Amino acid sequence: MNTLIAVPSAAPGGLEAPLGAHFGHCDMYTMVSVQDKDIRSVTVIPNMPHQQGGCMAPVQYLAEKGAKKLIAGGMGFRPLLGFNQVGIDVYFGGNFMTVGDAVNALINGELPQFSQEHTCGGGGGH
Repeated sequence: MNTLIAVPSAAPGGLEAPLGAHFGHCDMYTMVSVQDKDIRSVTVIPNMPHQQGGCMAPVQYLAEKGAKKLIAGGMGFRPLLGFNQVGIDVYFGGNFMTVGDAVNALINGELPQFSQEHTCGGGGGH
């Protein structure tokens, strides 16, 4: 089965890019298509403008792009609930330096499900 994984990324995006520290304030998203534990394709999409309290807009945006999983280093509780509501599983990847390392850890079952203990107060001050 083909799964699309969204990863907040620093410019220029891609597997070698640093992980974005906070999903709503990242430069872009690296979208990684995985099938049977193999990376099939990698694309980069821009992030949308993030207004205070508007953290549900990126949730809908990624859902519309077909994301089924998200790897994040940080996010607030509201967007975490939003991702859960639209059927996107969120994983904590804050211990990894690059998008590729985090994606490979997810493929190998090494990333924990993102939980309330991983959330922050928002504002991007990490």
